[in-house]
Amino acid sequence: MTVLIRLIAAFLMFSHGFVLAAPVNDAQTRYPIVLVHGLFGYNSLDGVDYFYQIPADLRKSGAQVFVTQVSAANSTEVRGEQLLLQVKNILAITGATKVNLIGHSHGAPTARYVAGVSPNLIASVTSVAGANQGSAVADIVLRLAPPGSLSEAILSKIATAYADLVGGSALPNQPVNALNSLTTTGAVTFNKKFPQGLPTSACQMGSQQVNGIRYYSWSGASTITNLLDIKSLPFGVLGPLAFGSKASDGLLEKCSTNLGMVIRNNYDMNHMNVVNQNFGLVSLFEVNPKTLYREHAKRLKNIGL
Repeated sequence: MTVLIRLIAAFLMFSHGFVLAAPVNDAQTRYPIVLVHGLFGYNSLDGVDYFYQIPADLRKSGAQVFVTQVSAANSTEVRGEQLLLQVKNILAITGATKVNLIGHSHGAPTARYVAGVSPNLIASVTSVAGANQGSAVADIVLRLAPPGSLSEAILSKIATAYADLVGGSALPNQPVNALNSLTTTGAVTFNKKFPQGLPTSACQMGSQQVNGIRYYSWSGASTITNLLDIKSLPFGVLGPLAFGSKASDGLLEKCSTNLGMVIRNNYDMNHMNVVNQNFGLVSLFEVNPKTLYREHAKRLKNIGL
């Protein structure tokens, strides 16, 4: 009787589409994945992830994911030291010996800083729309608000208030220092200290492995990708203004994002689409951003990271 009941139950589940599939752990990397936000970033704001729905999607596929919080606006070095402390805490919590860092925008050089000062703690660094060569947009802002000017003082107060709002005031916010780090000149200075994974010529790939650390990158090369996303409108203005006819994601020129193995630098995505913002309002004709992270986790897993 028991066997008969089980057979009937199995038939009913199958006929109604309720077959229980084995859990999929194809993104279960050896080392934890650590996400690092960009300028004016946050872990979660009013319940909305900065990396919108991405951590949950990765965890569903077996990955162990941590979302860090560094200063919303500060220099790369200050943010890097904050991230390093959190990496050490994650290692202590998990018992892992290394982590896989994935940084968006200013989060990319922030992650590169940690890899440069503590390479023994890092398995891989992945730059997602990373400000690896600085941004012409930051150069424009610096020209409009030069050091010591009234415009700089006003913009700094506004930016500090905004950074404190979205990122919290527990961590120090210094927007002027963030701006200096994100200019092309600031990036040159930083890159001399931390050149790992950077291309030696424009639009090329960089070294894919340095000091035992794997380096990867991907980014978009579009501005307005979904007409329902009003937050993409500034990218449609800034892109042509700062980069002219060069392809960009609205804040960064396409080739300036390259680091290590370039997976792609011309997705139909703008600077925030790559983290699945705004609320997933991305291009309907391009791969979903969540898929990129999941496929990358599989990539890391397949090489033992």
